[in-house]
Amino acid sequence: MGAQIAAHFANACVPCLLLDIIPKELTPDEQAKGLTLDSPPVRNRLARAGMDAAVKSRPAAFFVPEAARLITIGNLEDDLGQLKDCDWIIEAVMEDLAVKCSLLERIQAVRSPGAIVSSNTSGISISSLSAGCHEEFRRHFLGTHFFNPPRYLHLLEIIPTAETLPEVADAISRFGDQVLGKGIVVAKDTPNFIANRIGVFTTLNVLRIMQEDGYSIEEIDTLTGTVLGMPKSATFRTLDIVGLDVLAHVVKNLRESLPQDEWHALFHIPGFVEQMIHENAR
Repeated sequence: MGAQIAAHFANACVPCLLLDIIPKELTPDEQAKGLTLDSPPVRNRLARAGMDAAVKSRPAAFFVPEAARLITIGNLEDDLGQLKDCDWIIEAVMEDLAVKCSLLERIQAVRSPGAIVSSNTSGISISSLSAGCHEEFRRHFLGTHFFNPPRYLHLLEIIPTAETLPEVADAISRFGDQVLGKGIVVAKDTPNFIANRIGVFTTLNVLRIMQEDGYSIEEIDTLTGTVLGMPKSATFRTLDIVGLDVLAHVVKNLRESLPQDEWHALFHIPGFVEQMIHENAR
């Protein structure tokens, strides 16, 4: 997702820095070349893989392939200090509160005062992400929820906290609209914000009906796509794009954050989806 967001910034002629974690082990090809874990090509491999995937993605992430030149890749160990020169830092790591908070603490240590930091999350509480950070950081922090793929999905949710400076939310909203061409929706810092609160509920309800009435995957995608005025990716093709792991995190967040919700019993991943996630993780 980070590479896809970077690609869309490059589409708008905005130079950006794309950082990822360093690998913990060598690939067979790297071993054959005599590389070590300290070799720059190895340390930047994951960021490069994200870039390569964005270049090769279909539909295309870049307006033109040459736009990729505006993205500089690096890693979160050697190049974190370069964030001091960035005006807007977007954290887009996995949907895990502890992982995100750990990275935000590291970002806090190197960013320049006044630099805006946002978390790209499907629904984790924005205020909880910045709770351990100092006041100046919290006043320049907010949520910015890009949808996948960022080039094609028009919506951008802006989620300020009670401490976010109004001018910070206004600046990001204006930049998202005028530079990135997004449709801006300002959301409250509630579980899963607006789009995923509605979308995940709808998806889980579709999966419930599918199991109760015995529909196939193909039938569900036929019924929940363009015939309902929905995207042609329908239900399961949309889940392929979003990722089943992301769905699981979003549903878990709903289940834990909304214990008194009248639809709380629906906030569970069906068994066959859990099995698919488990088998893919092995």
